[in-house]
Amino acid sequence: MELLDNLSLGFSVAFTFQNLTYALLGCVLGTLIGVLPGIGPVATIAMLLPITFHLPPTASLIMLAGIYYGAAYGGSTTSILVNLPGESSSVVTCLDGYQMARNGRAGAALSISAVGSFFAGTVGTIIIVMFAEPLTRMAQKFGPADYCSLMALGLVAAVILASGSVTKAIAMVFLGLLFGLVGTDVNTGAQRFTFDIPELSDGIDFAPIAMGLFGIAEIVVNLERHLTRSGGTIKVTSLWPTADEVRRAIPAALRGTFLGAALGVLPGGGPTLGAFSAYTLEKKISRNPGQFGKGAVEGVAAPEAANNAAAQTSFIPMLTLGIPSNAVMALMVGAMIIQGIQPGPEVMTKKPDLFWGMIASMWIGNAMLVIINLPMIGIWVKLLTVPYRFLAPAILLFCCIGAYSLQNSTFHVMQVAVFGVLGYIFVRLGCEGAPFLLGLVLGPQMEEYFRRAMLLSRGNAMVFLERPISLGLLITTALLLLLMAIPSFKKARKEAFVEEEG
Repeated sequence: MELLDNLSLGFSVAFTFQNLTYALLGCVLGTLIGVLPGIGPVATIAMLLPITFHLPPTASLIMLAGIYYGAAYGGSTTSILVNLPGESSSVVTCLDGYQMARNGRAGAALSISAVGSFFAGTVGTIIIVMFAEPLTRMAQKFGPADYCSLMALGLVAAVILASGSVTKAIAMVFLGLLFGLVGTDVNTGAQRFTFDIPELSDGIDFAPIAMGLFGIAEIVVNLERHLTRSGGTIKVTSLWPTADEVRRAIPAALRGTFLGAALGVLPGGGPTLGAFSAYTLEKKISRNPGQFGKGAVEGVAAPEAANNAAAQTSFIPMLTLGIPSNAVMALMVGAMIIQGIQPGPEVMTKKPDLFWGMIASMWIGNAMLVIINLPMIGIWVKLLTVPYRFLAPAILLFCCIGAYSLQNSTFHVMQVAVFGVLGYIFVRLGCEGAPFLLGLVLGPQMEEYFRRAMLLSRGNAMVFLERPISLGLLITTALLLLLMAIPSFKKARKEAFVEEEG
């Protein structure tokens, strides 16, 4: 009964005119940035962070969530019709989606993608509803030592699941932790690494870092690559798949949904890992693996279901434990902090309208996305004709205005520029920005919980081993570190993103 009451509260919040409007706006923006190559959900949410400061907390988070899972829908449209992935999780859809379109099955590929995504999104939302309360109750039993160990586990898992070099991912996490130290020491009041710059006394603001790393750097990289969108678009005729296509798509979508849902919860996981893992799984279990890359229905249904399920379930650790599982969730944590909300178990108990309203809006948003995407395919594809040379200055201007509006200070604009250069250097060195962002977000919290645990235990470091929850988390962290040294695991980790490299 309590669950039904909570869902009733959630839908009553989500169905208000204001929240429906922001959900629709988020879904439309998400589809738009999914369609346009070179602008991902991370860059878009980073640019919109300053705007959320002026919006009600529930409405702003509903809009940002809509952008996140809306991008997964939009990215599939251009992957199928023009072989151009709008964002990273849609790369694998190009392999078979575009081939289906060339074989005259573009409409079927789009329908399977949209319906599979809606089903996966619905399942992901149900999983959030099922696990939210038990996880929150468990989190309320956590002490400072347990939270510190949980965050250590999160950072190690983020390193393992990051694509590319493990060494570079570890370096990025530590760099993020170091940047998180800048500011005033909460316990002593001493200034740390501020270099007598008054604006740094409160630490480096989260929004300028995010806008620079993911907004400005993305623009420079795309301009360097001479990103173009020319190319013929395949005409869409009937949207109805055949009975054989449906028969093959259903089990693939089910497998993709549950694999994506599981990977979405893990720190460092998310839609991209879910999509590539689902594609790899389908290829391995198929009786005819040679059909993949030539228009296999399973190659569209599984990755699309996986990336949407992962997008939904990645909210679970963020909402219940306050631990972001990927870069977008780190930005969502930043948006909550901007609104004066402490992410974690207290969100459900102290702000149930926000918590359940956001969950209810996810299902509404998924329903909106099916309506937005299928009938309006022609409009989204026409947007590909907008030259990137017009789009890039507009994004740059928007970033600068957003940064200035935070505190009406040019210092924030300079910060965006500095982190834009740093972000570009990261890209050139093959370093992912996501581990840096997770280190930056979790670092100050981890330090606070560590110091609190040490104060309560009167300086006894054994408190981390004496508490059963903390001990279990530290053992898991140690096992993950050992996994990284196993050659077979290293090989499996590389193979997870092998299609992306190809």
